Amino acid sequence: MANKIKVGVWGLGRAGNCMHAREIGMYPEMFDLVAACDIDPERCKLYEAKVPGVRTYTDGDAFLQDQEVELVSVAVRSPDHVKYCIRALEAGKIVFAEKPVAISDEGCDRLLEAAKRFPGKLFCRQNRRFEACFNHIREIMASGILGEVYEIKLARHSFSFRNDWQTIIDCGGGQLNNWGPHLIDHGLRLLDSPLKDLWSDLKRVTALGDAEDHLKIIMRGENGRVIDIEISGGVALGSPVYAVYGTRGSLISPDEQDIQLKYLHPDFKEPAEKSKPGTPALDSGFGGEYKPRFVRKTIMVEPANGATINDIYKHLYLAIREGVPFPVKLEEAIEVVRVTNEVKRQNPRFAPCPDNK
Repeated sequence: MANKIKVGVWGLGRAGNCMHAREIGMYPEMFDLVAACDIDPERCKLYEAKVPGVRTYTDGDAFLQDQEVELVSVAVRSPDHVKYCIRALEAGKIVFAEKPVAISDEGCDRLLEAAKRFPGKLFCRQNRRFEACFNHIREIMASGILGEVYEIKLARHSFSFRNDWQTIIDCGGGQLNNWGPHLIDHGLRLLDSPLKDLWSDLKRVTALGDAEDHLKIIMRGENGRVIDIEISGGVALGSPVYAVYGTRGSLISPDEQDIQLKYLHPDFKEPAEKSKPGTPALDSGFGGEYKPRFVRKTIMVEPANGATINDIYKHLYLAIREGVPFPVKLEEAIEVVRVTNEVKRQNPRFAPCPDNK
């Protein structure tokens, strides 16, 4: 493709240095990584060695004045996302915002106002929207073999004595801002209904900072479906990453690689009669006289739509160059932050720091 998008990455930490650079490099026919900016000169030198020909800056204004840069991928620390996105938009750039797009309701409002001033220029990197297992599970749910889905559990567990800025409240740390945006976004999509209410609990378990590293969020949709989200850096024996419960069957995925299914055979008809109030026979057991006929199988994660977690820059190119609607709407990324802030309000011990201005 001749009409490549020239990218500048703002922030050369783990996200900008590793994730963004790798994902951009997967689409050499669509993107050229031409510039990067970080306040640490050593990070810039390392990046120059990693990406031949890239220009690096330690001054943000000089970086934004680089006329070759069309798209700025903002990968700075979470409290700076709003400020840096707006600076880049005002410099005439297209902006790709790392998650969380903001960490306060006021920051969300500032982004929405900026998006009105610069329509079609702000995109959000909710990259796990394209996770293969998430997409495959949605396809299974849509097929109807599980019946009416009434509860879904999403979990990401690990155990570590983490000690970086992602564990410090004043730096915008905590699992709610780290893994939270991914699973909250998944939960809101899997509700298939507007959010009605939620309950939450935050704890610090093993992390060495003051931010939460164990969280539980229960979301209920207007349709009655429940989403149970658990993220923890303090669980030594983890749960399946997905569990879906329906009226005709269930599935689990222990590791995003395989999906285990157990569901009623399509030919099995559920009993039409109702329960009897009388005294049951002593030898009747406790499970009822109707024995379900199940299908059991384990399948590899292979969504029909071919989605992978590395797809987001491809979709970004199609949106910018070909006008294809970007799959992640700004309003959806903002709703994730609104949920995050409701959780913080319910757990004031872990009150958020504001977005920087």
